[in-house]
Amino acid sequence: MHTPTPSNILCDVVDARPVSRLQWEGLALCVLVAVLDGFDTQIVGFLVTAMASTLNVTPQALAPVFAAGLFGLMLGALLLAPMADRLGRKRILVLSILLFGTFALLTAFVNNVSQLLVVRFLTGIGLGGAIPNLVALISEYSPRRYSRSALTLLFCGMPLGAMLAGLTVDQLLATWGWENLFLIGGALPLLVAGVVVWRLPESVEFLSRQPGSRAALSAIIKRLAPNLAELPASLGQLRQQATSSTSLSRLFTAGMWRRTLLLWLPYAMNLLILYFIMSWIPTLLVAAHAPLSMGIRAIILFSLGGVIGSVVQGWLMNRWGSVNVLTIEFMGYLAIVLALSQLPVSIYSLFPAMLLLGILVQGAQAGLNALAAELYPQEIRSTGIGWALGVGRVGSITGPVCGGLMLAAGWVLTEILSAALVPGIIALTAITLLRLDPASKQQPTPSQSVTHH
Repeated sequence: MHTPTPSNILCDVVDARPVSRLQWEGLALCVLVAVLDGFDTQIVGFLVTAMASTLNVTPQALAPVFAAGLFGLMLGALLLAPMADRLGRKRILVLSILLFGTFALLTAFVNNVSQLLVVRFLTGIGLGGAIPNLVALISEYSPRRYSRSALTLLFCGMPLGAMLAGLTVDQLLATWGWENLFLIGGALPLLVAGVVVWRLPESVEFLSRQPGSRAALSAIIKRLAPNLAELPASLGQLRQQATSSTSLSRLFTAGMWRRTLLLWLPYAMNLLILYFIMSWIPTLLVAAHAPLSMGIRAIILFSLGGVIGSVVQGWLMNRWGSVNVLTIEFMGYLAIVLALSQLPVSIYSLFPAMLLLGILVQGAQAGLNALAAELYPQEIRSTGIGWALGVGRVGSITGPVCGGLMLAAGWVLTEILSAALVPGIIALTAITLLRLDPASKQQPTPSQSVTHH
């Protein structure tokens, strides 16, 4: 017999009613945080040439800075996300925003590469801790009928932030200097953190495990459904869940371990591709004797493609299935990169290709994030998403480092593009194996995904 729990009650309240003001506010706040996350993640890639000039080093010498920031992203996802299952998702989200806002702001005051490496590492920890908790909160508060669409809308925020970073650099770098752009990237998250504390509710799943939480749970459900005549008595029936260490072990139970591993592999490969493109394309184009503005605009188009890909990803996954859509996206990536590797550098080939690559690569990332939210129950969702993103960060670290090594070795653009086929092939292979895995065929349907498992 089904035993009511606060989370089940939330599902019923959310699904039985129109989307409430609280849900719209929560979605808007989470998307805004994702925009700031994307802005602060990407802006260093646009500013690498200017920063290298100020610090009297070559752009290639800043490759360890990229790696440090992305290593911080990995640690933030691996360490802060599981902490949220024990300490509260809202609490860890606010901590993450304060971390990346503070250290993004301090980036404006660095005087050497060592200082830059430290502040980007600490910025990365905050950036890495934010996203898994955004996903978990959006998943919990979204009606099941809109769950995938809400998640993919959330992941529009990151490429939108990257696109805004590119536009900001393109318009303001010459007059403001790179230091002031980091001040913007640090001050805005600190302001938004206060709004999150004020308006965003805590996870009902988390509160349901805390003694004496009935009043807080009642307040949230009343905000979701002001006209609810009576709160169910079972709202006070608290349950104890696993600790974060047990939650981690649950990712490798008999019915889960294969899907976990087959999810981690395309995560790592897709993030390798994504961060390689975002970190090095402007520098690669300069090395190929193209103007810096061409590289910045190429990344703006890539980010615009990411917004488009994220917007349509939920609809495509609902219509065709997650694994089918991801398969097509990785095949499309391989076709475009293969074509680019055979063509001369030209705005007529590069700009359309970057737009399409943004749609495919960042659409696939939004799809992988939504898929991760579907695969794991609510009580371990932050852990599952956090570890998928954390393991994926191995790829996001490897991509920029490999780009720096290939540049230092004198590889030309066409050779580097040919090498970029390898992670796409690996990701496509993993998705194909996931399609063939019997356990993956039990994946929740759109009506079940995210809030019911």
